Amino acid sequence: MPDSRVADLLRSAAPQVLAALVRRYGHFDSAEDAVQEALLAAATQWPTQGVPDNPTAWLITVASRRLTDLLRSEQARERREAQAARWVLPQDWVTPPADRRATDSDDTLILLFLCCHPALSPPSQVALTLRAVGGLTTAEIARAFLVPEPTMAKRIGRAKKTIKDSGVPFAPPALGERDARLTAVLHVLYLIFTEGYAATSGDSLHRVELSTEAIRLTRLLHRLLPDDAEVAGLLALLLLTDARRAARTGPCGELVPMQEQDRALWHAESIIEGIALITATLPRGVPGPYQLQAAIAALHDEAPSYAETDWPQIMLLYDRLLALADNPMIALNHAVAVSMAIGPHAGLRLVDDLATDARIADDHRLHAVRAHLLESIGDPAAAREAYLLAAQRTMSLPQQRYLNARAARLDR
Repeated sequence: MPDSRVADLLRSAAPQVLAALVRRYGHFDSAEDAVQEALLAAATQWPTQGVPDNPTAWLITVASRRLTDLLRSEQARERREAQAARWVLPQDWVTPPADRRATDSDDTLILLFLCCHPALSPPSQVALTLRAVGGLTTAEIARAFLVPEPTMAKRIGRAKKTIKDSGVPFAPPALGERDARLTAVLHVLYLIFTEGYAATSGDSLHRVELSTEAIRLTRLLHRLLPDDAEVAGLLALLLLTDARRAARTGPCGELVPMQEQDRALWHAESIIEGIALITATLPRGVPGPYQLQAAIAALHDEAPSYAETDWPQIMLLYDRLLALADNPMIALNHAVAVSMAIGPHAGLRLVDDLATDARIADDHRLHAVRAHLLESIGDPAAAREAYLLAAQRTMSLPQQRYLNARAARLDR
């Protein structure tokens, strides 16, 4: 099997293996180390020896042996195994057969709730879940949070230590605790999808495995909590956004902005499903942030063209979003909507005000929007400078190429 296929298989199996070990033994930090060693062993052996008939069971077995060694070396095996035995039923100690039908107790979803541990602050819950379930690097998580990488590394390390020191069993939440952790779980799923839909680094605009997994997990969560409006809103948002993915890149992988996309390439089934979800959800009460964002995405997807989009309505929806959350990215998107509904000068004033916000001042997206608005008002020299500045501040190669091309065009 080619190394790339092995890597894809390991990525999809890793969260399930980690969840199995944590459920069985506890000790998240040690379990994660054991899983990493099992993944390394698989990456070394499988390309030459072949993939086992049940790859997940193989990984669980190897990781369990390594974790047992780690616990024994700490002279705490008997106490910890006794504690772990009290957390699970006897049948859960046996790895299920590979052909067993998936159930609502999907290990990866359980791991999502496990990482949203009550001993952690909400930002630490999100960061740890992205690391354990999403497979994102510390640098990617840092960019998602708009903080320096060393800060995020310390946050994840502290999260693991807090769980270890808390003494609270690292187990799926009881029904009463679930709702309290749901906000963090939804935010995690949103961030995983965002990294997959618009990768912050690398030579590809998309990391399809991440966006696909985020949608899969959100579907599962919606099936478990069908009456939760924000869960439905998030699923609608992801579907309506992902529907445009095929049109976002050209034949050579280049970035295609929404105003230039071939809307015939948008995925009609996802749009229909997303619009049905948000249409059924909005009348239930005061909409939350995911429902509002889904409503915005629906307006984009229903419009026959970029110019014919209902920009005044989108601007009003962003007004409501800003009233719910102090988020600089929402403010930047609001500025774009204002520029389309009222005019580029009005949007540019809002972008210039945002430039004083330290959370987004160095983000390439702010400079890219500013460049586009400067170009719209007829200031090509300033626009070119802003495009080049934006290109310098992104680690995504497709975005760099797009922004440099826009700047080069203004040189003519």
